[in-house]
Amino acid sequence: MSLKKVARNKVVYLTYSIIDQNGDVFEQYDIPIGYVHGANSGLFEKIEAALNNKSPGDRIEVSLPPADGFGLHQPELTFTDTIDNVPPQFRHIGAAVTFENDQGESKEFRVTRIEGDKLTIDGNHALAGQTVNFIVNIVDVRDATPDEIANGKPEDASAPRLH
Repeated sequence: MSLKKVARNKVVYLTYSIIDQNGDVFEQYDIPIGYVHGANSGLFEKIEAALNNKSPGDRIEVSLPPADGFGLHQPELTFTDTIDNVPPQFRHIGAAVTFENDQGESKEFRVTRIEGDKLTIDGNHALAGQTVNFIVNIVDVRDATPDEIANGKPEDASAPRLH
């Protein structure tokens, strides 16, 4: 019986949790998702490196500072306006709105604060500026097909969201 190990061009199935800097669970996936190791899958580089040579049943924990994870908080992506200038459907915390610039690039912003008659939207990732911890459990490993290697994701599972 050969031991399954995470390596380049292997499909890896995993579950994970993201813990924010306050120790709270930000995101958790208990249903295994898959990616192709070493095939530009979009995983954070430090997480993929930590998974290398691991086996099903292994658990890893990786701490990612902002520079290696969700980036630094960019104040220029935060805007505050009078709530009366905001359409009613966006006047609640968590509401998402997509804006497009002159070059046709779009960016999603979320309502993050409402104080008095002022509403703030933020285009930063919710974890921008935070050191976060990933807890990753390896569920299974198998050889990837040529199509899976080319696409960076398995044909039978959704792409990982560890990015």
